[in-house]
Amino acid sequence: MVRSTLILVSSDPTEVERFRNFAQGHGVTAQVYTPAEWAQGLNDPEFRKKVGGNVPSLTVGTAPIDEGAKILPFPGAGGGHQQDTATGGKVRTINELESIAIENAIHEYNGNLTEAAKALGIGRATLYRKVKQYNIDPSAARKKRAA
Repeated sequence: MVRSTLILVSSDPTEVERFRNFAQGHGVTAQVYTPAEWAQGLNDPEFRKKVGGNVPSLTVGTAPIDEGAKILPFPGAGGGHQQDTATGGKVRTINELESIAIENAIHEYNGNLTEAAKALGIGRATLYRKVKQYNIDPSAARKKRAA
């Protein structure tokens, strides 16, 4: 079984705490290093083995790294908390986010619920139940396709 490991290189204690909470909430291993520890560790074979072998050098910001790991953006990265203007800056609930994802998938697949369910990674029956739960009208996506 493969266990995911997230690595954060930061000296910001607030971001480190958010990162650890995020990792714990998603059941993944979190490793945190200061920039100095990371730079020093790159020359140590044991450190390189600990963090996954072929470790890329430290980069600043969100510059792409071509080798060594799949780099995912950390939620809220970019300094400070991101505000969502559509919701007036308030945090959306999981149900709101799920509803939006379902609506987007249905529109992307022109109302084809079977394809939308596949894209969402859920069963067709589950999608039908959620469409009913959130009062989503798949025929609206089909009408846009016909227009």
